[in-house]
Amino acid sequence: MELLVSLLDIIGPVMVGPSSSHTAGACRLGLLARNLVGGTPEHARLELHGSFARTGEGHGTDKALVGGLMGFRPDDERLRTALQIAEREGLDYRFEKTKLGEDGETHPNTVRITVERGDRRAEMVGSSLGAGRVLVTRIDGYPVEVSGNYHTIVLVAEDVRGSIARITSILSDDGVNIATLRLSRKERGGDAFMVIEVDDPPDDQVRDDLRALSWVKWAFKLDKVSA
Repeated sequence: MELLVSLLDIIGPVMVGPSSSHTAGACRLGLLARNLVGGTPEHARLELHGSFARTGEGHGTDKALVGGLMGFRPDDERLRTALQIAEREGLDYRFEKTKLGEDGETHPNTVRITVERGDRRAEMVGSSLGAGRVLVTRIDGYPVEVSGNYHTIVLVAEDVRGSIARITSILSDDGVNIATLRLSRKERGGDAFMVIEVDDPPDDQVRDDLRALSWVKWAFKLDKVSA
């Protein structure tokens, strides 16, 4: 199979340095996590694995993650002082070093982020793959694949018959074109987790229409974080 390499893979994204993996990618993971609670969290626990844990502080990973949680993008100069800004803004955060799986099974630049805002709490596991690219592999314990290359809708719903057809019908009625749709569940008849990547940013009405379904427990939009 032919391997395609983009210019971005060679020169990396526009960013505040020093590392596309430890800084730009980490920032984008923070951006995705904040969307799971609808904005900047009040509390955040960031568990660093592998290279993130060993060398992250020296590469600015801590600043990038916290900056992303506050909505700063990889090229935002405020990333340099993100920790001080977070303290002023009242974002209560803490870092821990941990081991997320066995060596070779988990990407070395991986973080588990637990965020809280109001009555909403979410847990996300994601990795920085290099050149600013990221991959989220778990949200609230459900296996997912979220790259941040698309605007994304994530939701948890009861596993009821016809749910996918009803959700896709709502998106169609609201003029949303689906790029990919993935569904995972822990058991038959239990809760199902849906990840829907769409071509254009959905408006709040789409989210509200999905939340109005009696069997949808929660639904959030994840902004596109790639360039």
